[in-house]
Amino acid sequence: MEPEKARVCRRCLTREMMGDQEEYFRGLHTYIANLDPDMRAAHELYEARLGICKECDQLYQGMCKICGCYVELRAAMAKNSCPGRKW
Repeated sequence: MEPEKARVCRRCLTREMMGDQEEYFRGLHTYIANLDPDMRAAHELYEARLGICKECDQLYQGMCKICGCYVELRAAMAKNSCPGRKW
């Protein structure tokens, strides 16, 4: 019996891709959670941005194919904007 291959999630956020990279992604999410409140986007804005990213054809394994960032980190910063001008 062949071992089961890990599913490659092309249109997922890192919080949905826990597995081999779990420790790295956990660190990323801890960093986001501990951002200075003055720098962090409001929760509703953050989730709205991520909703747009989830529908974008430029999302690949939690990263933006336009700029190479992790979209969850970009969306968490109040001052940031989408490199594709979608938010």
